[in-house]
Amino acid sequence: MVSVIAVDAPGVLAFVIVGRLTRADYRGVLLPPIREVIANGEEIRVLAVLEGFQGLEAGGLLEELKAAARVGSAQDSLRSYFAVVTDADWVRRSIALFGWLVPGDIRVFTSDRRTEAETWLADAR
Repeated sequence: MVSVIAVDAPGVLAFVIVGRLTRADYRGVLLPPIREVIANGEEIRVLAVLEGFQGLEAGGLLEELKAAARVGSAQDSLRSYFAVVTDADWVRRSIALFGWLVPGDIRVFTSDRRTEAETWLADAR
């Protein structure tokens, strides 16, 4: 399940992802605000708080995420910043290995450093 959350950092899209990220959550909750930011020509700043994250739904979701990355990377003039807040070691290791696939800067923070993640997103240049 994905929920939109409010944060004090201006211009930051923030989500809590609990359990498995499904295609419906991706299409219905995550993607629309990101597309709106791209359409407005604004920098992409996303805070993803993972709680009990169990990975991606099998099937076409991975292909859709790759397609979204291509859309984001096509916006050469826009900067993208992603902060992932998680205490799951496997997620941190996965991002360390595959984070280079994400267009833009991605950083991982533990849950006790969430405020630092929000500050980084707000101040990143």
